[in-house]
Amino acid sequence: MSRHEVVSPIPGVFYRSPDPDSAPFTTEGQTVGADDTVCLVEVMKSFHQVAAGAAGQVVEFLVENEDVVDAGQAVAVIEAG
Repeated sequence: MSRHEVVSPIPGVFYRSPDPDSAPFTTEGQTVGADDTVCLVEVMKSFHQVAAGAAGQVVEFLVENEDVVDAGQAVAVIEAG
């Protein structure tokens, strides 16, 4: 098995759920597909979905909800298999 880092494609604010009243897109320990949305990154009121990029199990999130992230920054780790 290999570890895959999910990275933010743009700088902005990291969100784990589509809105404050909804459950997170995914949680640690959950199995995801490569095209599954893991989080959103918002910049200037525009929300960008970030896909897992690899199928496997979500190991951990590297940033907290509503943290500011940079383009290319790893936000989550997936154990791909």
